[in-house]
Amino acid sequence: MTETLLKVACLQLNSSADIERNIDKASAYIREAAGLGAQFVATPENTCYMMHPLSKKRDTTPKEQDHPGLTVFAALAEELGIMLLIGSICVCNEDDKLINRSYLFNSKGKIQAKYDKIHLFDANLPGGEVYKESDVVTAGNEAVVSRINNYFVAGMSVCYDLRFAYLYRSLAHAGANLMCIPSAFTVPTGKAHWEILQRARAIETGSFVVSPAQVGLHEGGRRTYGHSMIISPWGKILAQKEEGEGIIMADLDFAEIGKTRTALPALSHDREYSIKK
Repeated sequence: MTETLLKVACLQLNSSADIERNIDKASAYIREAAGLGAQFVATPENTCYMMHPLSKKRDTTPKEQDHPGLTVFAALAEELGIMLLIGSICVCNEDDKLINRSYLFNSKGKIQAKYDKIHLFDANLPGGEVYKESDVVTAGNEAVVSRINNYFVAGMSVCYDLRFAYLYRSLAHAGANLMCIPSAFTVPTGKAHWEILQRARAIETGSFVVSPAQVGLHEGGRRTYGHSMIISPWGKILAQKEEGEGIIMADLDFAEIGKTRTALPALSHDREYSIKK
């Protein structure tokens, strides 16, 4: 397979409060995906640990230098010779607040890029669910793009970032053509908005979108929506897994990005304007 074609895999997981178990399970799926030919493998938000409420998670989350997942995933990326996106791992900073951090490992097992989730999920859902991620998580303030190969450039984001279109437009202008949106979407918001937002981000930027997701019932009673997706620059769903754990895969053709951005060159049509009140 040439560099203009990229075989990608998304993992859909049901992570628990057992960090070691989650690492082992994710590792097994990563091995399986690589065995099927995946060159780029992406896992969901909170790959190593799902706990609700977040205040309980804060008390048991290790600092980055002590997190067992980073050593395991680095070794795995090197052994398998793949690019590996761990959608996010929560680590504790020096102020004992969490950082929801995405890690991109290269095929040498090195951390090539880190991204800290910028937009934190503070929401009061119609069914009574209340989320206040900002109570215990420190928000990031830096967008990140990182090269997968000579043709594909990842734009890194996490879950709730999906709702902020300007972030993806900025990533596209910075060179990204493969938007990564690892998530742990709630069921009510997933049913209402997940697919339409994913396809919109692909269409608006003329980019592929890769969105691995958490699914099912987790520790503390939270349910996540699943429906991991891989989407083309034209907004076509190339692969999707609705329920249950597992892997989805697709071959991404770099030529599709050029064709789409030529047919609809919206990225080159930005204009400055004022707002009249």
